Amino acid sequence: MEHVTHGITLDGVARFVEIATDALSSAREEIDALNVYPVPDGDTGTNMFLTVSAARDALREARAADPDLPLGDGMAVLARAALMGARGNSGVILSQMLRAYVRHLAGAAIEDRPAETIAAAMAEATEASYAAVGTPVEGTMLTVSRAASDAALEAAGRGARTRDVFTAAAAAARDALARTPEQLEVLAQAGVVDAGGRGLCVVLDAVETTATGRRPTPWSPPIGTHHIPVAATVPSDDLTEDGPGYEVMYLLDAGPDVEDDAIATLRDTLAGLGDSLVVVGGEGLWNVHVHVDDVGAAIEAGIAAGRPHRIRVTHFAEQVAATRRRASDRTGRRVVAVAAGPGLTALFESAGAVVVPGGPGQRPSTGQLLEAITACGAVEVVVLPNDADTVRAAEIAARTAEAELDVSVEVIPTQAQVQGLAAISVHEPGRAFDADVREMTATARHARHGAVTVASRQAITMAGPCEPGDALGVVAGDFAVVGSDLDEVATDVVERLLAGGGELVTIVSGEGGAELAERLAAHVEDRHPTVDVAVHEGGQPRYPLLVSVE
Repeated sequence: MEHVTHGITLDGVARFVEIATDALSSAREEIDALNVYPVPDGDTGTNMFLTVSAARDALREARAADPDLPLGDGMAVLARAALMGARGNSGVILSQMLRAYVRHLAGAAIEDRPAETIAAAMAEATEASYAAVGTPVEGTMLTVSRAASDAALEAAGRGARTRDVFTAAAAAARDALARTPEQLEVLAQAGVVDAGGRGLCVVLDAVETTATGRRPTPWSPPIGTHHIPVAATVPSDDLTEDGPGYEVMYLLDAGPDVEDDAIATLRDTLAGLGDSLVVVGGEGLWNVHVHVDDVGAAIEAGIAAGRPHRIRVTHFAEQVAATRRRASDRTGRRVVAVAAGPGLTALFESAGAVVVPGGPGQRPSTGQLLEAITACGAVEVVVLPNDADTVRAAEIAARTAEAELDVSVEVIPTQAQVQGLAAISVHEPGRAFDADVREMTATARHARHGAVTVASRQAITMAGPCEPGDALGVVAGDFAVVGSDLDEVATDVVERLLAGGGELVTIVSGEGGAELAERLAAHVEDRHPTVDVAVHEGGQPRYPLLVSVE
């Protein structure tokens, strides 16, 4: 039987996620291009697509394992998968919105007012989006979310139906998106709307399509036709030291003609062998769960009634010991660093870091960062995101790791690869953890950073207009120099960075930038003989040079 809460079904939720994923897949290049940068490192659309597709894949897997998955459990799977799959700022914000929406629905108790409940959930999602950003800026996806939830609340207040609440929210979001250039000058100068806001509109349009069917809806057929019953959750206090030593679970094919007496006999037999017994199902398929000391007898009882398969046996003592070993085996301190190229990977690894591949277009998900933190085996972990758009994902991974493991995790909010290199250069595992983090943080903060790249499209930058092929100089994340010659722009960037003084210039060459890096190093040695220069091969795409001054 389909589970229903507030007019929402798990089939409807799954359909929405499918539609949203397909829509974001189609729009991802368009959304990426809306990023107001003249180089192809804008990946808002890609990040939002990967975030939602992670939620879709997890929900698919959960429903394949359990076709009778309850709505609440399915929405919890969706929210966690979105959080773990979140990439970049836009993906993190979207995942926080989904999580808040799901939590509000799960905690709501007004069954006969679905429209008002959903509108309130959308308002909760908006609040979560603002809370996810340190300094909220209007003219972004936050503004679009606020407009959508306000419209939803207004429609629900007028007594609108649930589907009309979704329609009002999607329409308001599109209107708000069109106004984002009026709120952010950089959007107006570039002649674009906000990329994150556009992505959110795609998601809300998918909600409207799911609720109303007004657009062609790609249909995903049910996963199989055989519903596997689900055993109830076993109370944790059944696992006592004096209790049975094994948990036995299996599916039982008994055939459609099996007598009820055979299942009754199975229950009686298993009840005599142990406790925590659950046998549920019907129409020839049964799910069996029991705690016993005699595993063989529990399986033989199933054979007497039918054909046991997907048999799983867990030895509680080994499970507890393994958990304790995993906790006690965690020792020492490790650094997890995001690297944007093969040379940078080698640099971080040579300094002892665990490396997660990243960079524009392939920013790591929260789940990937969490996996690196978990797998490194350390009890103290320092994370270097080395990218402004990865900091929030790293922070979520860190807090999740601390909640799930007995570890201490600190994120140093490095905005650039060269800041990460500066931080890890002073990393000292022998220091107290807090002292090490303070030293790394201070060093990263004092490392002034820049870069050199080439414009791929016409745009308005902080330094003026640029055309495709122009050399661009970046200082502290902003385009500060526009020119026609890479060497001249590179020299301008390094001189700006050295204007405040400095003892060490670090130059990291990217794809095709080795000779440019050598020429820039020679310039620094000639003009600033008291300044040390270090040149590394980073291999990063799109940026021939990365530069830092300490």
